[in-house]
Amino acid sequence: MKKLLSLSFQGLAAILPLSLTLYFIYWFMSGAEALLFPYVPQQFYFPGMGIITACVIILLTGLLVNVFFVRWIVATANRQVEKIPLVKSIFGAIRDTLTVFQISDKENSKAVVSVEIQPNMHLIGFITADQVAEEVFQDEDKIGVYIPLSYQIGGYTLYVSRQQVTKLEIGVEEAMRIALTGGVKAKQV
Repeated sequence: MKKLLSLSFQGLAAILPLSLTLYFIYWFMSGAEALLFPYVPQQFYFPGMGIITACVIILLTGLLVNVFFVRWIVATANRQVEKIPLVKSIFGAIRDTLTVFQISDKENSKAVVSVEIQPNMHLIGFITADQVAEEVFQDEDKIGVYIPLSYQIGGYTLYVSRQQVTKLEIGVEEAMRIALTGGVKAKQV
């Protein structure tokens, strides 16, 4: 019985990541198609049009938010949303999470760090709050490091001495994967 359970978990571990990835891609594609389908006459519609349209809209939105006037409108709307009690918590968490993933390649080597919390005990984190640490802890040489929690979306920010922080030579994406999965690395099948 133990062997059957072990084999079942191995099968699940082999199938689940690929299945969920394929399902997410299918969900995105069918959702994009379903949103567009009622608005396009049948003679002009072709399969994949919704996906192409969604990608173009995302790209155009990215270009538009770099225009000064549009950036000002977005910032004003963000400030208004941040005034709504429950919504501001959800909105802020999503915005802050996306900010972690927007760290540029130039900052990559600076962004991923190891924080020594005790001798021979380290956490992987991301430098996020240099200026905040300087403002809050004016006389101390502290740095803000975001520490993500494993298997959850969330984490906390530590303000630690710069001597406790060591730069790591890994990318932000790899570091986030390690932190979020608790360091578990899937075996290649």
